[in-house]
Amino acid sequence: MQSSANSVARTRPPMASHRLDLPSCCDICGKARSTRKHQACSRIRQQRKSAEWAELMAVRAEAKQNKPRRYAR
Repeated sequence: MQSSANSVARTRPPMASHRLDLPSCCDICGKARSTRKHQACSRIRQQRKSAEWAELMAVRAEAKQNKPRRYAR
């Protein structure tokens, strides 16, 4: 059974589903990501990628709608 918390529509896919393909150097500040915190860089990256995430989620939703139902009653 699903709880009510799972019924909320996601704005992006879960991050733990696969490894993040981020390089060891930060694409925002150019320094190594392992040397210090990159919360500000992460925030900037999320703002830049928001359109890309929206497009990805739209493609996934469309694919899910067009998928034939296996056990339709």
